[in-house]
Amino acid sequence: MSGAHLAPEPYRVRLRAARLSLAVGMALLVVKSTAYLLTGSAAILSDAAESVVHQFAIGFALFSVVLSSRPPDPSHPYGHGRIEYFSAGFEGAMIVLAALFICQDATGKLLRGAEPTTLDLGALLIALAAVVNLVLGLHLIRVGKRTNSLTLVADGQHVLTDSITSVAVVVGLVLILVTGWTPLDPLVALAVAANILYVGGRLIYRSVSGLMDAADPALHSEIVDSLERQREPGWIDVHRLRAHQIGLLRSVDLHLTVPRYWDVERSHAASDALTRAVESTYSGPTELIAHLDPCVDACCAFCAFEPCPIRAHAYEKRTPWTLERATGPAAYPPDSEVER
Repeated sequence: MSGAHLAPEPYRVRLRAARLSLAVGMALLVVKSTAYLLTGSAAILSDAAESVVHQFAIGFALFSVVLSSRPPDPSHPYGHGRIEYFSAGFEGAMIVLAALFICQDATGKLLRGAEPTTLDLGALLIALAAVVNLVLGLHLIRVGKRTNSLTLVADGQHVLTDSITSVAVVVGLVLILVTGWTPLDPLVALAVAANILYVGGRLIYRSVSGLMDAADPALHSEIVDSLERQREPGWIDVHRLRAHQIGLLRSVDLHLTVPRYWDVERSHAASDALTRAVESTYSGPTELIAHLDPCVDACCAFCAFEPCPIRAHAYEKRTPWTLERATGPAAYPPDSEVER
């Protein structure tokens, strides 16, 4: 597939990060599999099983990074960014499946009393994998946040979870070497599975929230703060703000109340200024749909625009635009002309 036409540089950064994750993940899978074959440890198997699942998830993530960066087309007029939510959900579901497999294997070994061997070498290999995954996970999350990629953030969180899992496994193996109590091996595997289940559940929740267009208070607050800082006298009221981010594209729509005697040209200029104010909060592509409402007499109390040839009441005070006000209905009475 071709790269993103809307934002080629973020796309290339995303793609490099996804490819790096795939390559490093494959190498670490070999390391962990070798450690399991040497030891027969249930704890190491839990770590290796998660890595197997992770490789499938990374492949899906790489596909979603490429697809989400494609520009809108006639069949997908809003772009392809929602594939990232599917990718995060797929990764979460795969993590949950890995956890269930680990539980089954660990329970069997706990009941049978299987004893692992060569734990010192196995612990060393897993410790090496933990360090590599820590560095990789932090890198993926940093790149994901910088390029607004839910897929890379989810992948980075999975890699960090893998690193934490490896650390827990190493601690368990060291304790077995010190104490000689082998049932600790499957017990560590079960603890690892519980942590993996939690992380997988969180990824699935985030995926469903994104697909259901759940509100993003942080995104809304960022936009409202920018509008309040750059607010112009003719911007009387902003309300019914809705915004979401799909891949690189940030989509925003809102209602802006302006003096009702403004002509189309002046209203259009206000809309352009509003767009610039919203775009100043984000380096990627932004799509703004502004519905311009004409003012009513009830607006006079908080409208500072002068000179106004139709003012019906004296100006009282400027009320700040807050998150609650901007995302709710108009600040003036709901039975006014604007809301009919």
